[in-house]
Amino acid sequence: MGVGGGPAGKSNKQRAIIACVEAESDATPDGLAGESYLYLSTTGRRTGRTHEIEIWFALDGRTAYLLSGGGHRADWVRNLLANPACHARIGGREFTSRARILAEGREEDERARRMLYEKYQPAYSGDLVQWRDSALVVALDLQ
Repeated sequence: MGVGGGPAGKSNKQRAIIACVEAESDATPDGLAGESYLYLSTTGRRTGRTHEIEIWFALDGRTAYLLSGGGHRADWVRNLLANPACHARIGGREFTSRARILAEGREEDERARRMLYEKYQPAYSGDLVQWRDSALVVALDLQ
């Protein structure tokens, strides 16, 4: 046994602090579903420069779902179609991500629409039904 009561001379309190720091640096989406916004960074399809947007999201495990009201015409979607590698920031945590466009009408697509609608409709003053039903669903697989 090391000096200070634990292995390698570290006290129980020091080991606990180290474990907390290591856990925080191991970026996981746990506890982030309640955040209001996701910050998505894409690579510009023409310029190659990084573009960041603030967007509503729903989180299911390690997948973040986004809705594009502009469909395939939205710049951020067009950037992801050209290069699906991207970065997501939620609540101060950074994730390397890969984007997927979901096929309309499939189970994952319908679940994503429902999750986003249920998260944002209660606090929104307008009606989000048309947005929920017509927007393009993009999934980010957080790594």
